[in-house]
Amino acid sequence: MNEDSADTERHNGRIRRLTDKGFGFIQDVDGDIYFSSADVVSVRNEDLREGQIVTYTIEAGPKGRVAKNVTPL
Repeated sequence: MNEDSADTERHNGRIRRLTDKGFGFIQDVDGDIYFSSADVVSVRNEDLREGQIVTYTIEAGPKGRVAKNVTPL
């Protein structure tokens, strides 16, 4: 993936960690990916749980990969 572009392909991963500050991390084959509660669709961030499988797209953020359009499966 080009670091300056968005990846429109959907990926699957597992929520590794959720915080009470409105963000979390998804574990996928290439390591952890940051996501914000603003990027969760279909459910509220409070309805997510660690270990849950989600689908998402990936964009380049200031500190690495960022998950967007996070949707539980």
